[in-house]
Amino acid sequence: MSRHPELAWQERDFEQQLAQSQDLLDKNDGVILTQRFTGQDLSACSDGVLSKAIVTIKDLFDVQGYVTRAGSVFLKDNEPAKEDAEAVRRLREAGAYLLGHTNMTELAYSGLGMNPHYGTPQSPLYPGCIAGGSTSGGAVSVALGMADIALGSDTGGSLRIPAAFCGVTGFKPSQQSVSSKGALPLSTTLDSIGPIAKSVADCEAAWQVLSGTEQKVAAAHQAHFVVPTNFGLDNLDAAVAEGFRAAIEKLRQTPGVVIEERPVNFLEAYKALPVWQFSAFEAREFYQRTFAVDLAQLDPRVASRLRRADTLDEQAFAQTCLQRQGLIERYQQEESGVQLLLPTVAILPPKLADLTKDEDYDRINLLCLRNTTLANVLDACSVSLPFEHQEHHIGVMLTGTNGSDEALLAAAKFVEKALA
Repeated sequence: MSRHPELAWQERDFEQQLAQSQDLLDKNDGVILTQRFTGQDLSACSDGVLSKAIVTIKDLFDVQGYVTRAGSVFLKDNEPAKEDAEAVRRLREAGAYLLGHTNMTELAYSGLGMNPHYGTPQSPLYPGCIAGGSTSGGAVSVALGMADIALGSDTGGSLRIPAAFCGVTGFKPSQQSVSSKGALPLSTTLDSIGPIAKSVADCEAAWQVLSGTEQKVAAAHQAHFVVPTNFGLDNLDAAVAEGFRAAIEKLRQTPGVVIEERPVNFLEAYKALPVWQFSAFEAREFYQRTFAVDLAQLDPRVASRLRRADTLDEQAFAQTCLQRQGLIERYQQEESGVQLLLPTVAILPPKLADLTKDEDYDRINLLCLRNTTLANVLDACSVSLPFEHQEHHIGVMLTGTNGSDEALLAAAKFVEKALA
């Protein structure tokens, strides 16, 4: 096994950490994990770059011997998975210890992380506030220190939003770099599989295992970012606006960093794209065909968004997919090599009490998803880094074109150090 001194799990007492993780689970039982994994052979954790790393698995991924429920009750009586999802298999073979399935928004269909069936994980940084979603339990498991890595999915920000709300790092890789075999989809067009962890180095280690990439990424010594002045900067909470401005100024003072603040032309066309169609159309088709789902069994807020697919036909959706492809091409042509810099989420974690009305839920959900969804639509890679300013915690998000994952991680290591 190659040694990476920055990976904490390689140098600590594994059994002591596992006992601490189990103790934390006992105190938060049933909210962070929907089911624990038992009977693992600890000796199997002896080899690989993830040896002795404790990993939680979003309840979208098949784990041999366990039912994959996707945060729902209508799937809870299904047969246990006969084999691991591809991503889970790779983690296990790299020596990871799998702790359990993490709680999530039902079917991964929201950026808020609320779940009426299994409870709603809360942000460890903001008591009484949501953790963000849909990979809510995964982000909390890392933030509380019960897991080193959380495996999750990201259709419109589901790795990066909870990372921002919980003060950890979330990495959405280029979609094709990590297999989704054995994972329940929300939108096959937009879904990406990736990690949440404490640092960029931890996310990199997980992604290298998940993608089969071997070359370790060195931190960049210079970086060029564009802050798009015509997207993602309106309707910010004051604390987010001030924190993001402080992050920009800190980066500007870092030798080797160039930051442009200017309009990005293709984003005007992006604003006109009916992004909601991807998840509504593809999730409705999949769950109807595969499980003949009864919408009455779902979280009413998830069911209402699935019903929007009733207003679409295949021709209209195909046209939306063509528009998306045009935007991908424009990003790659007009902003080649450019990494976009934005706040991950426009707001601080909202209180659970502020989400009781459907109209508030819908408005806040769209605002949380606004900045992050851009990377999914553009078929890009993107990472959210934690940043604290005046006792508030925000996410600073870097986004690069498809296939530039290693360059993005190198820049993220550089920014992570500059913002520390």
